Amino acid sequence: MESYWKTLLTTPEAATNYRDSVRDRDHDLGAFLEFDPQRGCTAAGDILAERNTETAGDTNTTDDARSAAWAGVPFAVKDNIAVTGFRLTCGSRMLEKFSSPYTATAVQRLCTLGAIPVGKTNLDEFGMGSSTDTSALGVTSNPWDRSRVAGGSSGGSAVAVAAGMVPFALGSDTGGSIRQPAAFCGVYGLKPTYGAVSRYGLVAYASSLESIAVAAADVDTTEAVFRAMRAVDEMDQSTIECPADLADASGAADTTLRIGVLGGELGLDPAVATGYQGAADALKALGFPVSAVELPTIEYAVPAYYTIAAAEASANLARYTGIRYGLRPDYAENPEELVRTARDQGFGPEVKLRILLGTYVLRSGFQDQYYLRAQKVRTAIRNDFDRLFGEIDVLLMPVFPTPAFPHGDAGLTPFQQKIADRFTTTANLAGIPALALPAGVEAGLPVGVQVLAPAFHEHRLFAVARALAQRLPRATPPDYPPLWRKASE
Repeated sequence: MESYWKTLLTTPEAATNYRDSVRDRDHDLGAFLEFDPQRGCTAAGDILAERNTETAGDTNTTDDARSAAWAGVPFAVKDNIAVTGFRLTCGSRMLEKFSSPYTATAVQRLCTLGAIPVGKTNLDEFGMGSSTDTSALGVTSNPWDRSRVAGGSSGGSAVAVAAGMVPFALGSDTGGSIRQPAAFCGVYGLKPTYGAVSRYGLVAYASSLESIAVAAADVDTTEAVFRAMRAVDEMDQSTIECPADLADASGAADTTLRIGVLGGELGLDPAVATGYQGAADALKALGFPVSAVELPTIEYAVPAYYTIAAAEASANLARYTGIRYGLRPDYAENPEELVRTARDQGFGPEVKLRILLGTYVLRSGFQDQYYLRAQKVRTAIRNDFDRLFGEIDVLLMPVFPTPAFPHGDAGLTPFQQKIADRFTTTANLAGIPALALPAGVEAGLPVGVQVLAPAFHEHRLFAVARALAQRLPRATPPDYPPLWRKASE
C-alpha cells in the first residue's frame, strides 16, 4: 500500500479533506452509502483500546511491527458487515434505519492492527444480484463507464477501490459477489476458503456458501488483508484452523505451478475471450506448464447454487418481521398484517423472488426433488475439483461471460444474469478459494480472469497473480486516478 494512505487520517483537518475528496469523487459513482472517517476512527480507537487492555504487558515486537505497517490505513466495508457506529442496511428498506450494536470479527482484526473503517459501501439488496442496481438505497456505477454497472453484489466495494478512494475494501462472496465486480472494475477480488475467515458480523444470506471477501488494488494488499483476517473465531463455529504446513506458505511467484485452462466452447464475449486467452498465453510465456482440462459439473453449478442459496435465504430472512427489528409499518390490524406489510414494503422484487423460490424447494414433497438433488450436485462438484487438483495446481477460469453491461440492459434478462454465474458459483459450492485479477482492457472496459486452488492454498493464487501482474499490470480508470497520486502531483 502506498504510504500516502497512512497520512489521510493523521489529523482532524486531514480527515476532513479526505472526506470531502471522497464525497466529491463518489457523487457520480455511488460507491458509498455512508462515508465518515471520523466515526471510523472512533470505532477503530475503541477496538484498539480494548485490545491494548487485554494485551497489557505483552512485548511482542512482531505484532508491533505488523501494526506499524497498518496504522492509519483507511478501508471500506460492504454494508452487510457490522461496524459499530455505522448503519447496517444491507441495501434494503427493511434495515434502512438499523445501526449495528457490534463489529464483525474480520473488521475487528484489521482495526486491532491500526486500520480504519471509513465507510459502508453499496450492494445489491441482501447480496442478491449481479449489478448493485437492486439496492433500494441507490445505484452504483462503473468508474470506467458510468453508464455501466459496477457488478455485484459487492459493487460498492469494488468501485471504492477502482476509483482510488481506498486501498482495499471488505465485501462478501456467495456466488461470485466479490469476483464479478472486481473483474468489471479492474481490481483484485479474493473469495477465501470457506471457514478461513470468520463470518461473525456478516448478515446471513446463504450461510453454507458465503465468505467475507476482499477487493484490493494490488496482490500484496489482497494477501496482507487475507492473512490479517484469517483465524479461528469462537463466535463462528464454521471457522477452521489453517493446516500448519500451509499457514505461512509463500505467495511469491512460482512458475513450477501446473496451470489448467478450461477447454471447449465457453460462450464468452469476444473481449472476455481475448482477455482469457491472453492470460493463458502470458502464463505460458512466463514458464508455467499450462494444459487444457475439463470440469464437466460446471454445467450444473447454477441450478444447484440457486436452489441451495434460495433455500438458505428463505430461512435466514424469516427473522425480518418488523417486530424485533426491521421496517415497522405505521399501522396494522394484527400481528399477521404487520409482518406481511413489513415484508411487502421492506423487501425488493429480487429478494421476494428468492424467498419464494427457497420456500418452494423446501416444501414437503419437494425437498427430494430439488433441494436434496442440489446437494448431491454440490458433492459431485467438490469431487470434480478433487480430481482436477490431482492433475493441476491452479485452475484459470473466466469470471463472467461479458464485460460490464449497461444499467437496465434490456438485452440481458435476470435469468441470463443468473446463468452467467456458472464460472463463479463452482468455487462457493466446493468451498475453495478463488481470486479474480485484471487481465487487460478491451474497448475501454476492464476484463478479469480468476484462479482457483484447493482449500487453504490461497498462497498459490497469490503466486500466480504476482506472476501475471508482470505481464498484465492493472490499469486505472482515466477519470479516477488514486487519491494518493492526485495529491502528489
